[in-house]
Amino acid sequence: MSQKYPITISSWTLGDQCTFEERVAAAKAAGFEGIGLRAETYVDALNEGLFDEDILAILKKYDMKVTEVEYIVQWAEANRSYEQKYKEQMCFHMCKLFGVSHINCGLMENYSVEYTAQKLRELCHRAGSYTIGVEPMPYSGLPDVKKAWAVVKASGCDNAKLILDSWHWIRAGQSYDPSVLEGIPADKIVSVQINDVQAHPYAKSILRDESMHDRMMPGTGHGDTAGFVRMIREKGIEPAVMGVEVISDEILSHGVAAAAKENYDATKAVLEQAWPQVLEQ
Repeated sequence: MSQKYPITISSWTLGDQCTFEERVAAAKAAGFEGIGLRAETYVDALNEGLFDEDILAILKKYDMKVTEVEYIVQWAEANRSYEQKYKEQMCFHMCKLFGVSHINCGLMENYSVEYTAQKLRELCHRAGSYTIGVEPMPYSGLPDVKKAWAVVKASGCDNAKLILDSWHWIRAGQSYDPSVLEGIPADKIVSVQINDVQAHPYAKSILRDESMHDRMMPGTGHGDTAGFVRMIREKGIEPAVMGVEVISDEILSHGVAAAAKENYDATKAVLEQAWPQVLEQ
């Protein structure tokens, strides 16, 4: 497995109904090197009665790491809820606990580039040494890489970067032509997530429902996951993680262990085709 770009099963890929140890065990057995955790799934582990030292002990037991922390939202709101403020602090705590240096962030609300950049600047200041990874999503206030990069660039923060997800990429109607990433330094892309799309998108008004329920495994749909990975490789991007985020009710119905294994096998097949060096490191 890749030590440089750890292949990580993102939190949503294994849902929110398994125990923490079931999550770790399934990921390890499937072949993944890391797991992603959302603030919610970390709190779920605490609600099982686990303490931080218990969580770390389970990771050590399976020789696994948490390599992805998420998900800060509503950070551009003028009056943020206490829930969101607590969630942000929880993500900072998780980074410290697990030794993760970046946090995945999204923004559903739509504001101007200038205003959003100022709010991103404030978030980056609160994050301190941690990198804020901004993820463009077609149904969000940052619908494509063009606006997301404009915001990151205008923030002027060294710790503001981008996260690129192949599902969001293709549903935003972006091609894999290198020109789409022109002007974006490779080191301003902190991590990537891969998956695949169905032949036809849901209606625009409910596109988020497709994202949260009906994604496909890498290389098994109509989004050319291998083409996305080649674009990442040829750009010279060195992602902190190679995330696999396949949010699928159907795949998860096979059980956590089977879902992890199916996703790993599909991911391995794509990487063997498009970036085999990731598997050799």
